Amino acid sequence: MYPKSGFKIVFMGSPDFAAFSLQTLVEHGYNISAAVTAPDKPAGRGMALQQTAVKKLALANDVPVLQPDKLKSPEFIEMLINICPDLIVVVAFRMLPEVVFTIPKKGTINLHASLLPQYRGAAPINHAIINGENITGLTTFFIEKQIDTGKIIYQESVDISDQDNAGTLHDKLMVTGAYLLVKTINAIMNNDFPVISQSELIKGDLSLKTAPKIHKDFCRINWSENVSAVYDFIRGLSPYPGAFTELMDNNGKTVLLKVFETDKLYEEHTSEPGIIYSDSKTFLKIAVSDGYILICSLQAAGKKRMEAEEFLKGFRINEWKIII
Repeated sequence: MYPKSGFKIVFMGSPDFAAFSLQTLVEHGYNISAAVTAPDKPAGRGMALQQTAVKKLALANDVPVLQPDKLKSPEFIEMLINICPDLIVVVAFRMLPEVVFTIPKKGTINLHASLLPQYRGAAPINHAIINGENITGLTTFFIEKQIDTGKIIYQESVDISDQDNAGTLHDKLMVTGAYLLVKTINAIMNNDFPVISQSELIKGDLSLKTAPKIHKDFCRINWSENVSAVYDFIRGLSPYPGAFTELMDNNGKTVLLKVFETDKLYEEHTSEPGIIYSDSKTFLKIAVSDGYILICSLQAAGKKRMEAEEFLKGFRINEWKIII
């Protein structure tokens, strides 16, 4: 437990990943002067207003909450100036304007879910798995004008297993990242921390991989790829936003299927990519260039997620083909 002090922190974030960091900082006794998070948004069938995970956590711990629509609004800027924070801590939040990140005396730091300068962008967890990486990690750094390019403070590596998906890796990084933040904040409070320019890490012919925001069209499965590439693509998008494929029956009716869990079957064959094989009872597999992808769990549009055996009981799979 780090004792409470006059060192004032403003925390910025919205999803569960950020809320876990905020909870950890609260438990360690830091002086969280405010939590800045996204405005409440309507969601669900009733379109009731939903609070972010950070807001719920902040309210439960008596941390004041700010929910600006625009980060450049004079009212919000004035509130931050009046708080007079020593440090702003950002986890899974919007890009900050310079007028905001330059307010704190000690600067503004960000926790990013990759080993920068690799995987700059909005979706580093997904892209690391999709690209077949076996190691990723976390970085704390000072925010500058260009996104994810600031001076690095600390980094910590995290292994990616062959069974990890975006969800399980998210949870591992969420926990490790929270404690990396504690280490970073302690160092800044004590004026004893390292910094390294990312340009120093970009040497020779190093190829930088990026992690852009994922849009729906990106999530379509390319069955022409090899077993490993398709397997990694599906788990890199599971459970959210979900990789998908489309089927069509003999009458031209189509259905979208999201695929969440698969297994790899390496086997020589002469089938065209995307050909469906199934006994209509126990297994469902799709041909790819060097084998098959065994579908373990999936979800048809408008239906619940289910195991392949359950899905096959109510779906005449042999009457359908994949739209390539």
